[in-house]
Amino acid sequence: MEDDQAGDESSYSVSPLVTPGGIALSDSEKAEALADNLEAQFQPVTDPSVPAVIEKVDVALTSYLMTPGSEPKLTNPEEVQEVIRGLKVGKTPGPNGIPNRALKHLPQRAVSLLVLIFNVILVTHYFPTLWKHARVISILKPRKEPALP
Repeated sequence: MEDDQAGDESSYSVSPLVTPGGIALSDSEKAEALADNLEAQFQPVTDPSVPAVIEKVDVALTSYLMTPGSEPKLTNPEEVQEVIRGLKVGKTPGPNGIPNRALKHLPQRAVSLLVLIFNVILVTHYFPTLWKHARVISILKPRKEPALP
């Protein structure tokens, strides 16, 4: 995180991090250290065409689809409205840039379209690629060593 994106730095302090390559002092070095640590823990499948990977996915998917309770519970306008009502207006917008305040003022027609989109996603088991990305923010757990990523 760069200084201009860090917000009010006087309200928190991030210790230097101990990494295999030495000590990370700058925000960019710390971000890189955390990214390296996460990357080492969570490796994506690099070649999904490997027969063992395909078989593993097929077995898991077949098992899921054959389970009696595997049909997704579809949503409805009331449920979506309830979630929207629970949104906090002071939160930063997500990657789509839509502030919660705007979502709270959606007309019923827009909510109905959201319900349709959500239900199609649940029925088809297709999740847009963009929804598979996340912004990860590390938060130090209590009584943990702040110098270790």
